[in-house]
Amino acid sequence: MTGPGGGSSAVERGWSLLARAEGDGVRLELGLPDLGGQPVTAVLSLDKTEARAFARALLAAAGDATERTFPAGSEDL
Repeated sequence: MTGPGGGSSAVERGWSLLARAEGDGVRLELGLPDLGGQPVTAVLSLDKTEARAFARALLAAAGDATERTFPAGSEDL
């Protein structure tokens, strides 16, 4: 999967994510090439409220991971 600005492909990452509008909500498909020796696709169908809560949780997790990887004052930035 490549975003509007380019980026890495699903093959390079080893996973894929597809999001599309579905009715009054969104459908998310997360593809993993090897989970227990087999490819797996997880499908989430969320209404607008659930999708917003899910997006907030993902952003919080990404922010936490970034802070742990690059602590405040880190010279690696």
